Amino acid sequence: MRKNVQVSFAAALMLMVAFSCKKAVSTDQEVPQVTQDVINSVKALGFTSSNIVADEGGFIVEGDIFIPSNELNRSLNGTLLRVGDEEQYRTTNLVTGLPRTITVALSSRISASVYGPVLDEMVRRYNAENLQIHFTRVSSGANITFDKASGSYLASSGFPSSGGAPYPTVKVNTNAIGSGTSSTFINYAASIFAHEVGHCIGFRHTDYANRAYSCGGAASNEGASTVGAILIPGTPSGPDPNSFMLACIGSGVNRPFNSNDKVALNYLY
Repeated sequence: MRKNVQVSFAAALMLMVAFSCKKAVSTDQEVPQVTQDVINSVKALGFTSSNIVADEGGFIVEGDIFIPSNELNRSLNGTLLRVGDEEQYRTTNLVTGLPRTITVALSSRISASVYGPVLDEMVRRYNAENLQIHFTRVSSGANITFDKASGSYLASSGFPSSGGAPYPTVKVNTNAIGSGTSSTFINYAASIFAHEVGHCIGFRHTDYANRAYSCGGAASNEGASTVGAILIPGTPSGPDPNSFMLACIGSGVNRPFNSNDKVALNYLY
């Protein structure tokens, strides 16, 4: 997820300053270079080649999706059912074995006193929807672990596996997100956490067909890629300025699930 400074809705598209979300991996891995071969491979996978960010062990695309270097040469076999505007979209793979409890935890590198209430609020938001996936916070050995990252981004994650498991890691840039105990901070950070978990369980960006909607700048379609971009029935074809899965978020903004998000969540789970 990217971070934007919002002044007004009309001015936001011109004045937003974004921080790209990216995934950090262990520091003993070499940071690769964004060569023309990498650009060509990203295009071949179906992702946009705009603003590719090199990171340890791979590359960041779409602002917060990590692609390991060894997966750049995969064959394109994703499913695209429809390319639209600002509806909710899912990946081909979803979490299976429903009903299912998904455990979540903070790594020891993230302050539990600061981010524990954030994780609890994220869990509360999902569980309040009475889905067939239920989230439970544990101390370790979780299905999804929130680990610390660094750089000029907010957070990153990935998509479910072909076996139906949620993506196991959310990288959190605590320096970029900040800290605090106010409800404003907790709700803002919980919106970021919920967004990344949305990817972990199979959500694409709501505005994947035109990232400029929430991020500003030139129009950019993220593409179907190998993971698919499948329209979730019942979600709107018009702009949805408050969806928790928009690609970019303003500093301090709270994005609880809106009515369209709830339709999408209940349809999938």
